[in-house]
Amino acid sequence: MLDSIYIGLTGLLGYSRGLKVISNNVANLNTPGFKSSQLQFANLFYANGDSKDTFSKGSIGLGLNTLSTSLNFRQGEFKQTGGSLDLAIDGEGMFVVRDDAGVLRYTRAGQFEFNSDGILVNRSDGSHVMAMDSTGQLTEIRLDGLRNNAAKATSNVTFRGNLSNDGTTHVLGSVQVIDALGGQHNLSVTFTNGSPANPGQWAVKVADGTTTVATGNINFVNGLPDPATSTLSFTYSPAGVAAVPLNFDFSTDVTSFAAGTTSTLALNKQDGFTSGALTSAGFDAQGRLKLEYANGQSTTGMQLAIARVDNLDALEPLGGNLFGSRNKSATRMGFAGADSFGKVSSGIVELSNVDLSQEFSDLIITQRGYQAASQIVSTANEMIQVVFDMKARR
Repeated sequence: MLDSIYIGLTGLLGYSRGLKVISNNVANLNTPGFKSSQLQFANLFYANGDSKDTFSKGSIGLGLNTLSTSLNFRQGEFKQTGGSLDLAIDGEGMFVVRDDAGVLRYTRAGQFEFNSDGILVNRSDGSHVMAMDSTGQLTEIRLDGLRNNAAKATSNVTFRGNLSNDGTTHVLGSVQVIDALGGQHNLSVTFTNGSPANPGQWAVKVADGTTTVATGNINFVNGLPDPATSTLSFTYSPAGVAAVPLNFDFSTDVTSFAAGTTSTLALNKQDGFTSGALTSAGFDAQGRLKLEYANGQSTTGMQLAIARVDNLDALEPLGGNLFGSRNKSATRMGFAGADSFGKVSSGIVELSNVDLSQEFSDLIITQRGYQAASQIVSTANEMIQVVFDMKARR
């Protein structure tokens, strides 16, 4: 009967551990990237009965044993956060981070930020988020050299609209071009109709204030620009700045038809831009860093490394939404959206995959199991007390 007490005690201990696991799951219901776990139960061991005792022959179980916990890596639901550096993986894979000791860790909770040194780090513990270069080497994601977008001098200016051959002149008073240092200059362009002496020909004069910068002619055939004269190429030399080769392009969307005295020819676009500071950083579906600048430009940077563990039993929870790997050879590195790796979604986080209804069901079963085990202990104790009472009555 003492054995029965010990057996009941193993049940109490086992269900107590099970309650801890359930409690941890429920407590992390709203923890991003949390993966629920379940305690594995097994019978403890068996002992052979005394072969001389007919009623004790065979093996007798001696209680309950608890093994390790198994992780459930089912994907959790997504929640919109609006943060451009809040990331989630839709599909298989985990983000890779490296701590100060150089040890790699893995997480599904993509809550990242750039620290004061411009390094992308895990918000919870400051570990560095890893990217992978073209050679397959893991490296940090840094903003070094990317905080500002350099100016680009204008090289090509395009126009669109109609030069009415009924008119005599048409003036564009503000054609903006950018120099090599990002300075903005407004040029005026005057178009003079060559008719009737030279029908279909328009003289072009480009001026910077009162200084003539370039001259040329555009010839139209049946209202369309002659390809041989549809562009005006020249070198613009603003004061104190390196000379800028410019090409004024009238070859597309420019016509010369009769339309009274009003011409609609205007600037279409120019390909230069001023310098601009970094305004936002995010990631695309393939995990590439995308940077936006105040000058309207954007650029693409390094690509996040995504890890996939073939044997999930090799992962162990470390706390802080991080996992370690017991078997490094079971971990494969790749890029989001490639092969069997999931895609990266920006502005959202993956929530816990805890199923509250399942946890409450397990809680009831655990409670009943604990009550039953305690009843075994109580019953065995009563039986021992009966034996004591029998001895006392002798």
